[in-house]
Amino acid sequence: MIKAAIFDLDGTLLNRDESVEMFINTQYDRLNKLVGHIPREKYVTRFTELDNRGYVWKDKVYQQLVDEFEITDITWEELLQDYICEFKNNCVPFPNLIDMLEELKKRNFRLGIITNGKGQFQIDNIEALGIEKYFDIILISEWEGIKKPDPQIFKRALEQLNVSPNQSIFVGDHPVNDVKAAQNVGMIGIWKKDFQWSTVEADFIINDLVELPLIIDNASKQNVESY
Repeated sequence: MIKAAIFDLDGTLLNRDESVEMFINTQYDRLNKLVGHIPREKYVTRFTELDNRGYVWKDKVYQQLVDEFEITDITWEELLQDYICEFKNNCVPFPNLIDMLEELKKRNFRLGIITNGKGQFQIDNIEALGIEKYFDIILISEWEGIKKPDPQIFKRALEQLNVSPNQSIFVGDHPVNDVKAAQNVGMIGIWKKDFQWSTVEADFIINDLVELPLIIDNASKQNVESY
């Protein structure tokens, strides 16, 4: 019987690609007097390339942008601070996020988030999505001192939720850091499809968060049948 559902954040609950696109365009508009000498498309495209879907922290991204585009009227530190302060105002949820969480809460599932990243920054984004109230635990790598795919961060979440691995699912978009890492500690690994990968070894695959309650039903049946 499945008792708990734990989620990744970026690319799973938060549509990070759309959020980044919205943010970098609004940053360009907001700071136009300082970066307007760069064509918008170049600024947006280069930021997105350097960001590498969130796997490069923005200090390096902005240092590179300032150097490449010869930005002199604002420092990379100030651009980074703008990112930290403003990104939360551009958070785009995936479709059906709230409906899915409401449904799982109705069923009395224990819910958690495990996300890599900076503590306050990720909390700000979770609050911006309006979803913090649904979760019993939120583990962020900076504050935990460990990050996915380290099994310890998954075990810590399971302990805090007071559930065993085989009573739990983990939903994420990364085949290694999310799906495989969760499976390695005995959890059911569910892959939220991402265009970057074509084949992923997961227990279940979803395109849309709305599919999750039915997937949990199927996982629970399989769990029962395996005993």
